[in-house]
Amino acid sequence: MLISPTSTTVIEPTLAAALDVPAWEVLPSVAHLIGETPMVELTTLTRGLPARIVVKLEGRNPGGSAKDRAALNMVRSAEASGSLAPGGTIVESSSGNTGIGLALVGRLTGHPVVIVHDANTSAEKKSLLAAFGARLVEADWDASPDDPANPRAIAARITAETPGAWQSRQFDNTDNPEAHVLTTGPELWRQTAGLVTHFVASIGTGGTISGVGRYLRDVSDGRVRVIGANPVGSTYGGAPDGPIRIDGVGTRWPREWWPRNVDSTVIDEVRTIQDERVHDIARALALEEGLLLGPSSALAVATALEVAGEAPAGSVIAVISADSGLNYLSKGLYT
Repeated sequence: MLISPTSTTVIEPTLAAALDVPAWEVLPSVAHLIGETPMVELTTLTRGLPARIVVKLEGRNPGGSAKDRAALNMVRSAEASGSLAPGGTIVESSSGNTGIGLALVGRLTGHPVVIVHDANTSAEKKSLLAAFGARLVEADWDASPDDPANPRAIAARITAETPGAWQSRQFDNTDNPEAHVLTTGPELWRQTAGLVTHFVASIGTGGTISGVGRYLRDVSDGRVRVIGANPVGSTYGGAPDGPIRIDGVGTRWPREWWPRNVDSTVIDEVRTIQDERVHDIARALALEEGLLLGPSSALAVATALEVAGEAPAGSVIAVISADSGLNYLSKGLYT
């Protein structure tokens, strides 16, 4: 969509020509850069496999991840419902990407942002949060959901103590997966010309896999198979909990404490990938495909490669790359 240089009215190129006005190819704000991310096909890592793998690069969003979509939709919905008043403070517990998305959207919409974060959040992510003006509060990410020291409990206390504050609750807020039903899913379906047969995404809050998966299953009449990528130590795959060393995905808690946005009715299967394999794929993506992707993206690609080795010839496996690798350079993922 284009806007007239003399107003904020959106004018399509054909209409601009009919009105004899120049087409103004400038977006009205950074928020308009959220979404419409590109897809790229893997060509080296898939050599010899019967299926094709295409990767949707969500790191191209202005805040650097797929969580920009959820952040924008959650904030706009809260504003529309009155839950978030003008100038009200946004509060969230986040290991990084949702926090960055909210900090960006908050800056654009006039809302202060407080992010309760993990001590292990990368230096790059904490710098980005600070750059967008978020106030950072460190918490114990290992505290159980019924512990007052749990990040979500701390976020709830900050919300209660801050006049006019709103807690976005990314794990349970249905506007998180709805963002992907409305945008990511339709984009992916269009970009693959409806040829996608399998969809792979890492499971964190559940928003991306549940939203995109729901859309693809509906639009394909159930033909698209939805596969969750799971790190070692996460209970999403059915194994006992343990240390999770892949940033931003998985959960250590039993099913009764899983995020409500993890819709098990949408996910056909969950595959757990070993950490060493994830690190190998992250390095191979950079060296052989020219793609610098984050650890959860490498987890998803590793899962897709496993699926591609078993899928019928001609299958098209679409993968969500949640973010780029730029925010993990200090963690030595590629060395």
